Formats: sequence, C-alpha cells, structure tokens
Amino acid sequence: MTAALGGLLFGFDTAVISGALQMIKGQFSLNTVMEGWLVSSGLLGCIIGVLITGILSDRIGRKKTILLAAFMFLVSAIGCSFPSSVSQLIFFRLIGGVGVGMASVISPMLIAEFAMPESRGRMIAYYQLAITAGILAAYFSNVIISGLPQGATDSNTIAALLVQEKWRTMFLVMAIPSILFLLLLFRVPESPRWLITRGKREQASVILHDLRPAEQAAKELDAITTAASRQSTQQRSWKDPAIRLPLIIGIVLAVFQQFSGINAIIYYGPKIFASANAGNENAMVFQSILGAVNVLFTIVAIKTADRYGRKALLKWGLTGIVFSLFTCGFLFYTGYTPPVLVLTLILIFIACFAFSLGPVTWIIINEMFPTDVRVKAVSICTMFLWIANWIVGQFFPWLLESVGAGITFWIFAVCSLINYFFSINIVKETSGKSLEEMENVFVAPH
Repeated sequence: MTAALGGLLFGFDTAVISGALQMIKGQFSLNTVMEGWLVSSGLLGCIIGVLITGILSDRIGRKKTILLAAFMFLVSAIGCSFPSSVSQLIFFRLIGGVGVGMASVISPMLIAEFAMPESRGRMIAYYQLAITAGILAAYFSNVIISGLPQGATDSNTIAALLVQEKWRTMFLVMAIPSILFLLLLFRVPESPRWLITRGKREQASVILHDLRPAEQAAKELDAITTAASRQSTQQRSWKDPAIRLPLIIGIVLAVFQQFSGINAIIYYGPKIFASANAGNENAMVFQSILGAVNVLFTIVAIKTADRYGRKALLKWGLTGIVFSLFTCGFLFYTGYTPPVLVLTLILIFIACFAFSLGPVTWIIINEMFPTDVRVKAVSICTMFLWIANWIVGQFFPWLLESVGAGITFWIFAVCSLINYFFSINIVKETSGKSLEEMENVFVAPH
C-alpha cells in the first residue's frame, strides 16, 4: 500500500490542474498554446523521469529510486503553490512530472516484485486504484477550495495569497500525501529480486522470509537465484522473442491506453461539460462524479483481474469504451448535448476504462518481462505511455477548437477500436504465472 501511494500522488498531480487551470489562465492571460503547455509540461517531466528511472533503479535500487520520486513530489507541491510567474509554475510542474514519471515505473514494479503469482494482478491493480483515488481527491479538494469564501485583504502574507488565489491552495494540498509517502517509504524493504542481481542473496533471503512462510520463501529464493544466474550469462537484444513480443505488446497497450482519451477527460473535463451547457459550477460537480466512478470500478478490476484473466477484462472494457466514445462523438457532432446524457456516456467510458484498460495495462507491463531486462523494458513502455499522454494533453485544446468535440471523440474511439482487435489477437494471458515463468508465455507455442 505504501508503494501504491506513488499512484495516489500520480493521480493527484495530473488531476489537480483541471480545477486550477481556468484561474491560472485568467490570472496570467494564457492563450490556447500556453494553456496546453502548462498542462503538458508536467507530462514532459514524466518522460524525463521515466528515462532516468531505467538507469537509477538498476544502479541504486528500487527503494532509493522511489524515495527520490517522493522528494520530487514534495518539491513540486510547494513550488507550484508560490510561483511569481507562469514560467516558475511550469518549472515546478516539470519537477512534479519527473516524480510522477519515476513513480509510474518504480511503484508498480516494486509491487510486482513483492507479490505472489496468484495475487499479483490484484496487487498491481491497487496501484491503479491509488491513481483513481488521487484523481478523486484532487477533484474533491478543488471543489471544496473553489467554494471557500474569497476574503478581502490587502495583506501580502502567504495566508492571504492562498485565500485570494485559490489555485495556489489547490497545489499546496498535494504536500500532505507527499510527506506521508516520504515517511512511510523508509519502512519499505528493498526488492529481493534486485538484491539477488547484485549478489546480496542473504539480504534477499531475510526479506523473503519476513514476507512468506519458510518453505515458500526458500523455494522462491531458489527460483529467483536460478533465473538470475541464467539471465546473467545472456546478452539480450530486442530481437530475442522473450523481449521483442512483450515489448511490442507493452508499447501498444501503453500508447492506446492514452489515445482512448482518458486523460483528456481528466485534464479538461470541466471544459467538456461546459461545452455541453452544463455550467461551470455543475461541470466541477460532474467531474467529481467521474472521479468517484473511476475509483469504484477500479475495485471491480481488483476483484476480477486474477479470477477472469487480463484479456477478458480488456475485451469487455474496450467494448464499452468504443461504444461510449462513438456515441458521445455523435451527440457533439449533431449539437444535441443534454448534460445528463453526456455525463452518462462519459460515466460508461470511465467505468469501462477503470476495470479494464487502466489497471490491466499497468499489470501486464509490469509482469511480462524477464527480471534482467524488466526495469529497462518497463521504462521504455512507460516512456511511450507518457509521450502519448503528452501528445493528448498538448493537442486536445487545439482539436476541440479546430475540429470540434464530436470528431475528437471519434478519433479516440477509432484508436480504442484498434486496441480492441490488438488485445484480442496479440496480447498474451499472463495471470497465474510467476515472474520467473513469464518467458515461457511468450516463447513457448500456444
């Protein structure tokens, strides 16, 4: 649960901008391009964070890397609260993005490396649940803060600044979970799998025996050691079937998770609902409803990921995603956009994403690679995820203005339809296998 807090900060950091954006835009007179840059600057930081995590995690270990990510969150929360210019705000958004990028690689990987095979899907899904909880917390926090009385004062104190410019308070709230995350991480042990790759078998043994019954711990220790010895003699390239196919699967799932439009709705939800004549106040409330549904249906994934398998959840979820996006696009294209109907369709989209594409993408990416290349391969997949996320964050406002909401939703629908056929025909089932058995899933004939 401590590792999953990285997901909570990930969700909070990406969603808090939705409530603060219009206030910042008005105060700093941002045009559409600068609005997109303010949102996507955090995503650019994520890409940087992912790139350095691949190097750091193998060199200094999983624990020190996630501690560094937690520190980045705290610096960003404080820095984004008190900038004197939009350039400073973008800089600290970039710093927060680096933390998010690092956590998005290392948090679910740490969970995967500690979890037992029969519960690994559920355990990694807790990371996605934490993301949705962070998003919901940001929405509720934004609604509460925006509803506080403005106050009248000429004082230049920090307290007065937070009252007069509420977007600063919205960012500052993130410091609370950041401090909690940082403190709790000191009690988390290092990954036994990483320790064994560094020849620290005794330390790994102590940690495994703390986590498992003695017989199971000994058996797992032997399996990890054997796999590490075998992998240390191999010179892997992307052409190796044990890496090439899962790498393709991971990249495609990561990119099309973002091209479903999920983060466009998270970042710009109030703007979408306002365009459906929901009114600014109702738009914020609708956004909070979306956050609650996101959390509830992620719990469905936790209950079912190990029972029904990864592919079944992808099939069911993508069916609902495609239907809701095509229908929503039709409503906006025709100009018939009753707020309740638009909300219902987007709720269907969020629900289907939350029990399928959201958690299952993270589960598969973090469990299908051999230990010796896991952090590098996961970093590559996650980097593509954040690049796709950045593209959506940067160009979604432009798409809304240039081609309209209808065609924009249809673009997301077509991307999700491609993902549906890819998931049915190419993605391999990974549930119930140990991390050391995973190579057989992709190399052995099925």
